Amino acid sequence: MKKAYVYIFAVLMLCLSSCVTKKKYMLAENGRIEAIQRSEDLKRQLIDCLDGSEKLTARIEGLLRDTTTMGISLRNYQDLLSSNLNEQDKLMALLNEKMSELSTREQTINELQDMIKAQNEKVQLLLKNVKDALLGFGSDELTVMEKDGKVYVAMSDKLLFESGSAKVDKRGKEALAMLAGVLNKQTDIDVYIEGHTDTKPIHTVQFKDNWDLSVIRATSVVRILTGDYGVHPLQIQPCGRGEFMPVADNSTAEGRSRNRRTEIIMAPKIDKLLEILK
Repeated sequence: MKKAYVYIFAVLMLCLSSCVTKKKYMLAENGRIEAIQRSEDLKRQLIDCLDGSEKLTARIEGLLRDTTTMGISLRNYQDLLSSNLNEQDKLMALLNEKMSELSTREQTINELQDMIKAQNEKVQLLLKNVKDALLGFGSDELTVMEKDGKVYVAMSDKLLFESGSAKVDKRGKEALAMLAGVLNKQTDIDVYIEGHTDTKPIHTVQFKDNWDLSVIRATSVVRILTGDYGVHPLQIQPCGRGEFMPVADNSTAEGRSRNRRTEIIMAPKIDKLLEILK
């Protein structure tokens, strides 16, 4: 009986031991399976991380390439902008220079216009004064006209000289005295005395030809204006033209009479105008 109890106890212990071992086994097996699953999950996560890292690396490399390209473009734009700014500065400097030149030219033009206007006013005043001074002389003795900004007084040889002579007679001296009165009041004008003849040749002891006659008649008038009536010598210049500047037909007596003349040409000084034009 006692042996039977021992046997039963042993069987129970064996069963209990077997049950405990199986339970531990199952727990261990479940733990192993879970570990394997976690390991697989970790592998998948690692693979995903590696894939993500590669994608990130590729993305970074792409961004770097894009950044490099953008940097090159930006530098090109900066160079282009700098070049454009330099060109703009050059254009602005050129524009300012041209504007300054234009302003200077406009100022010069205005000055010239003012001076020309003043010159014209002087000529008109001179013309009036000469006409008033010589009012007592007839048109067959002298004529007064304005041409090209100058005043011309053409005195016939009938007024000034006897035929073939360079000596100024009394009536001629009266005309020159009147004219000298105008010249002495307007010293800012130049005076040219031109002797003219007709085409009839002359050859005497005093005059070799018409050149001689025209020159000596001009200098005779100059001597009277400067010596007798005080016109400044540096203001007046004589010259002879001979028969080479006729104003009428030399084939007629009337024409030849008109050609035998002494012209007093008066013009305001243009020194200031010439200085501006230089």
